Amino acid sequence: MGIEDLVESIKSYTPDADVAILRRAHEFAATVHRGQARRSGDPYLSHPMRVAAILADLKMDVRAIAAGLLHDAIEDTQTTVEEIRTLFGDEIADLVDGVTKLSKLPFSTREDRQADSFRKMLLAMAKDIRVIMIKLADRLHNMQTLDPLPEAKRQLIAKETLEIYAPLAHRLGMAKIKQELEDLSLRHLDAEAYRDLAIQIAKKRQEREAQVNEAIAILKQKLTEVDIPGDITGRPKHFYSIYRKMRDQGKTFDEIYDLTAIRVITDTVKDCYGALGMVHSLWKPIPGRFKDFIAVPKSNMYQSLHTTVIGPKGDPTEIQIRTQEMHRTAEEGIAAHWAYKEGRATLDESDRNFLWLRQLLDWGRDLKDSREFLHTLRIDLFPDEVYVFTPKGDVKALPRGATPIDFAFSIHTDVGLRCAGARVNGRIVPLRYELSNGDIVEILTATTQHPSRDWLKIVRTSRARSRIKAWIKNEERVRSITLGKELLDREFRKIAKATAPLSKLEAVGQALEHYKVGSEEELYAAIGFGKISPRQVVLKLLPPEQAQAIVEEESKGRRVPVKAAEEGIHIDGVDDILLHFAKCCDPLPGDDIIGFITRGRGVTIHTADCPNVLAFGYDSERQIRVHWDERTKVPHQVKIKVTIGEDRPGLLAEISSAISSTNANIAQAEIRVTEERRGLNTFVLEVFDLKQLQGAMQAIRRVKGVMGVERIRSH
Repeated sequence: MGIEDLVESIKSYTPDADVAILRRAHEFAATVHRGQARRSGDPYLSHPMRVAAILADLKMDVRAIAAGLLHDAIEDTQTTVEEIRTLFGDEIADLVDGVTKLSKLPFSTREDRQADSFRKMLLAMAKDIRVIMIKLADRLHNMQTLDPLPEAKRQLIAKETLEIYAPLAHRLGMAKIKQELEDLSLRHLDAEAYRDLAIQIAKKRQEREAQVNEAIAILKQKLTEVDIPGDITGRPKHFYSIYRKMRDQGKTFDEIYDLTAIRVITDTVKDCYGALGMVHSLWKPIPGRFKDFIAVPKSNMYQSLHTTVIGPKGDPTEIQIRTQEMHRTAEEGIAAHWAYKEGRATLDESDRNFLWLRQLLDWGRDLKDSREFLHTLRIDLFPDEVYVFTPKGDVKALPRGATPIDFAFSIHTDVGLRCAGARVNGRIVPLRYELSNGDIVEILTATTQHPSRDWLKIVRTSRARSRIKAWIKNEERVRSITLGKELLDREFRKIAKATAPLSKLEAVGQALEHYKVGSEEELYAAIGFGKISPRQVVLKLLPPEQAQAIVEEESKGRRVPVKAAEEGIHIDGVDDILLHFAKCCDPLPGDDIIGFITRGRGVTIHTADCPNVLAFGYDSERQIRVHWDERTKVPHQVKIKVTIGEDRPGLLAEISSAISSTNANIAQAEIRVTEERRGLNTFVLEVFDLKQLQGAMQAIRRVKGVMGVERIRSH
């Protein structure tokens, strides 16, 4: 597609569009991307041009499409946002800036960069909903042209697309983009399954199309007889929906009957229900398979009648019935309802179509930690919804598995915070009760009731989770301020007895400056949480030799806990905190790690995938950013289990030699031989990092007679 094709496409739905700015954007993009090529060898300009074309297919306005042409200019060229602002105005500059990733800023991990990029993009959405449209168009074309990338990179991008972008498109009601993103992701994540599906669908297509065409012919005749105008088509299910049904329900391809749905598009809501009655008079409906999304729309604005009937050939046949306007909304979602028709860029507070987006933005602002934000976003993007009612008959859409606590917070934060119980359909239920479709829910409140940390284990909505965490964080902060003040006073009195008189005011003032905290309350809270040692605050006031003497005296007869720097750990913003490695997961340099603050014990380091970490519920107040300091090499002990098929003379010596060949040291060994002469051996190795451990384990596997080697974690 050339620029003139793009102009014609836009003029087809907006004849008076300002295409001059579009031509200027195209010329600027061609200039700044000149000489750049994609991995496929195509000129780089082909990418922003295709993104712009996708936006035109969604009937976006000319400024959004111009921003699509310029969306990579800041990230991939020397162009600045100020330059775009000068040349194209604030509106286009803000759109481009909202889409631009944070790749030029320093981050300790890829996850940090990803999390902050999503956070930036979604908060930019608060100002302008078009940001997400451009980003989805960008991701769609990247997925369409993923083949030239290395397999590992393709899998990483496809996984991110399936976890974030396809569900985001679904929550925005953009079915066409969501389905294509899912199919493209499946093609790269499970190529064999994708190929098998393609072959099996092709084999069954002719037979299935004949059955569907017969049902369509009968429907058309009957609709004409009852004078209901309607357009009837067959819609093949996309690959990923078939793949997921086979995976989730444990079915083979031959057991999937609804490969094609019949869609009836009528003029009015009245005609929709008339057509439904006619369908049910023709074919017997399958109980439990009728859904009325017209009376109760989905949270992504989707409206339609769904029914599954026993078709003319005796097979289950799915039929969807909707109006033309509902159909456009089902295909294009938020793009069909965007506020620019009335000249507005921000979300309309009164429009229920944008309710989920407003909630997303609310907790996006509440959660300060970007990794927690991304974790919560992933949870929020995958709800199978249930529809429940207030006593007054108002409908609330909640994720499947939601509890009365989720319902309470969906009404108001104060109702959630004081939730003491609930009646569902007139019966008292426990707070962990899972709500079902059609439940009528009444929340019981009490002024003495407050959230519990246990609530975090049973709630399903991001709104409830973020509000509970905010309340707990505030309560813990109040307690920590009191505790921190007491700890500092105690330490001050203890050390001051053995030294010249010290000024507490001076100690606090120096601590504020040294630890870069803004107030006494922040200092006391940090001490109470265990982020700052009260002992260190006081010792910093003493002459170095006097402080050292006190440290040595106190350390006599007891083990002094190690500091982070001594163990090769860097903790953001902290230089002298005490450190412990969790015994449940034995972290090694190379493992992804997370730190948790423990009062009185400093920071405990866990692997990111440790089950105990998941049990903490991503408590952001206790969590602290940590990463390995590659400049410091410290040996770590790790336990491995070696399974031997049949014991033989010299085998243990060969295993020891294999370990030594990787410069790992055996700190401890436990050798057991069963009656069948099979060996179950446990070694505690001293290694410097994960790579060395993996090398040692690989060397052991090559020893003849070794059946398996695995790392042992306590968990």
